[in-house]
Amino acid sequence: MRSSAPALVLASGWRVDADGTSHASLRCAGARGGTADVTASAKAPDVAGAARVVFTLHVSVVPYTTQG
Repeated sequence: MRSSAPALVLASGWRVDADGTSHASLRCAGARGGTADVTASAKAPDVAGAARVVFTLHVSVVPYTTQG
């Protein structure tokens, strides 16, 4: 897992279940706004050692509104 903007969205955890389902935990900034792309890579079964992007999540972070 990799985030294009770790100050906005940080991949904080990753696990794969026995059935092959993957789960990612993301932490988002509450005080800053912006966008980030979170990508997950996997090794291609036919190319030893080569990694390829298998999933991209586009995230928009909107800061919480505060009352003065």
